[in-house]
Amino acid sequence: MFTLREEDIPGPGPDLDQLDVLWRREVSLLSGALLIQCGADLSNGVAARFAERVPGLVFLSGREPLRLRRSCLRFDVNKPPPAEQKVLWEKALGPATAKLNGSVDALASHFRLGARAIASVGGLVTGRADGALPAELWACCRSLSRPRLADLAQRIIPCAGWDDLVLPELQKQTLRHIAAQARHRMKVYETWGFSAKGPRGLGLSALFAGESGTGKTLAAEVLARELDLDLYRIDLSALVSKYIGETEKNLKQVFDAAEEGGAILLFDEADALFGKRSDVKDSHDRYANIEVSYLLQRMEAYQGLAILTTNLKSALDRAFQRRIRFTVSFPFPDAALREAIWSRVFPEQTPTRDLDRKRLAQLNVTGGNIRNIALNAAFLAAQEGNNAVVGMAHLLGAARLEAEKIERPLSDAETRGWI
Repeated sequence: MFTLREEDIPGPGPDLDQLDVLWRREVSLLSGALLIQCGADLSNGVAARFAERVPGLVFLSGREPLRLRRSCLRFDVNKPPPAEQKVLWEKALGPATAKLNGSVDALASHFRLGARAIASVGGLVTGRADGALPAELWACCRSLSRPRLADLAQRIIPCAGWDDLVLPELQKQTLRHIAAQARHRMKVYETWGFSAKGPRGLGLSALFAGESGTGKTLAAEVLARELDLDLYRIDLSALVSKYIGETEKNLKQVFDAAEEGGAILLFDEADALFGKRSDVKDSHDRYANIEVSYLLQRMEAYQGLAILTTNLKSALDRAFQRRIRFTVSFPFPDAALREAIWSRVFPEQTPTRDLDRKRLAQLNVTGGNIRNIALNAAFLAAQEGNNAVVGMAHLLGAARLEAEKIERPLSDAETRGWI
């Protein structure tokens, strides 16, 4: 077996002719087989043209299928499903498997690694006298997809926990259900046999709907921290392309990279791409609908958690909403919720004095606005000197700044009694 990388194949000319002659010699003398390893970009067709002109047995491997004029057999080689990954993990870890207290099931469920990657990560354990903690194995698996996702999405490091999330109990309970389903996928899909009926509908997806600043991104952070997984915010403006087929190609790169590391995908303001599918009036409408349909298919097959956020739920296609597993509505906070947000918005280290949270809750704004007001008030206090503390006067000044920014004047009822 001889291997040849696609990028090492010369372009048309004497060098390519010489390579052709050399390979024909090897085939005649050694009865060799050639494996051409294709890169991600197949647009130049170099590998296909070379495979068509040389004799003998030729294998081509790549992420995308190649069209050849010569006779060929085509095989789809997918990464091992969770049940097979578990077997590979047990083989790679050897006796150390017993020390992981069932963590192998979680590794096989959350990550989609190939046999070589599993063997490589397993070597980190078998090569150490003291073994590795499950947390170290988990962190290593998480890191595998980061280089591929770095140019496609923005990584968010989650810092918020359940106590930081102020929502009605129903919404919190739904978020806990999402975390529970992500955690127990291996048992339900593989052990209990749901995956045997096909992958359709097994993707874990959620739609977060609500006004800006009501906590949608914060909730995604809480889930990422709870599941100990990476969270990536997808920039739709960078993925959507005016060229036919490019948007699907970009989305495929995102999903393929994210599946390997089990990342949580956050499609912010998803109605920009996933709005109501239009009636087909011209070719542009037809290809826009193809993009939406492709995303629906990938989300249903995605083994990780995909979260979509929208400020306007009614703008989304109903067919799209039916294929979402969970829908969480983030309401505009009432006075009780705003008071709870005010009670948690300042860190413990922040010096405060005589803050009246009930009066602050009169301010009819979202949690995102409250955080901005608290932060600006802290800066207003900090510039007064070393002994400064945050008080109601600073919060009033910061509230006026925020009101000017969002172009909504403050009423007397909202700030009555602050000073």
